[in-house]
Amino acid sequence: MRKNFGPKIWMYPLPVLIVGTYDKNGNPNAMNAAWGGIYDTDQVMLCLSEGHKTYKNILEKKAFTVSMATARHVVACDYVGMESGNKVENKFQKAGFTALKSEFVDAPIICELPMTLECKLMGQTAEDIIIGQIVNISADESILDAEGKISPELLQPITYDAVHHTYRTLGEVVGHAFRDGAALK
Repeated sequence: MRKNFGPKIWMYPLPVLIVGTYDKNGNPNAMNAAWGGIYDTDQVMLCLSEGHKTYKNILEKKAFTVSMATARHVVACDYVGMESGNKVENKFQKAGFTALKSEFVDAPIICELPMTLECKLMGQTAEDIIIGQIVNISADESILDAEGKISPELLQPITYDAVHHTYRTLGEVVGHAFRDGAALK
């Protein structure tokens, strides 16, 4: 038996994305954006309303970064989603974040978050969808495994559970993509 809930914003896992921008004066800003993901092979999509300072900054600078929120920094990552950059000038610093200017786009890398997608604006839609081209992904060496690849266990990205309004970490490996299904061929 199944229970119907009607239309909801429930999806698992829902990544917690921290979007970094600079304003016209070069001040860093960050916001928590749960509505986003990969759009194409080298593109990311974010759903941001035009009232957000981040939205305005992206249009101004034509660039942004997307960092994975982590278990270690859950408080700061939640804070930048609760507070508006339009109202609090030093929101970035108040979260305890420090910025390093990206080598590839005019946007900040958040030093405390070890994985970042560096993106240039490709466009936006009438529905407040921002589309960016990923021009680089940078990762702190502390989250690389022995093969030099990003380790989810070391990164500890969090996901948003919209049903219970909680953040969760990813679990254990349960299968291998593009391999396990071959058993049914």
